[in-house]
Amino acid sequence: MKIKICGLICERDASYINDNDIDYAGVVLFYPKSKRNVTIDKAKSIIESIDKAKTVAVVVSPSVEQVIEIENAGFDYIQIHGELSEDILNKTNIPIFKAFNVNDMDKYDVYNKCSRIKAYVFDAQEPGSGKTFSWDILNDIEKSDKMFVLAGGLSIENVSKAIEYVKPDCVDISTGVEFDDGTPGKNPEKIRLFTEEVRGCQIF
Repeated sequence: MKIKICGLICERDASYINDNDIDYAGVVLFYPKSKRNVTIDKAKSIIESIDKAKTVAVVVSPSVEQVIEIENAGFDYIQIHGELSEDILNKTNIPIFKAFNVNDMDKYDVYNKCSRIKAYVFDAQEPGSGKTFSWDILNDIEKSDKMFVLAGGLSIENVSKAIEYVKPDCVDISTGVEFDDGTPGKNPEKIRLFTEEVRGCQIF
């Protein structure tokens, strides 16, 4: 079971990724509505601080120019919420994680034959809100060769149940490993506990 920690905002957050041998590290870009949004220069500094985890630029309906900036920054993947245009598909050189936010699930089959898309991320209607969604809507999703990533309101308390019920290839968390008092950045103890909980799950 792979683990993705999303919404890193500083080099200290990156060190927690290294300490826990996390598989994927997400950084939000070009989306000022998010409290986790960082500049491209800050993102470069964060990903340069990561040892082994694959880095994922998380964006919403990006322009070609923004995608080029992300590629030049050195990210391994780009995770796209919202619109994914043909122009982006044709001009993107790094692999894509296509995110679905519950209300756009009808577009799932459109991307199944696209080799540039390496993973599907199933998230809540408000990504980054820490809210869950009904996992039942994933029952009819036919698994493919693309990585199946479950996000949306995961926590130390519910991730074992989520893994047992949905059986994803990867779990993705952001709010659930942050400080309860609103302190910016990730909580290293929560990351440790979440990681232990995921790796302790038995998948049959």
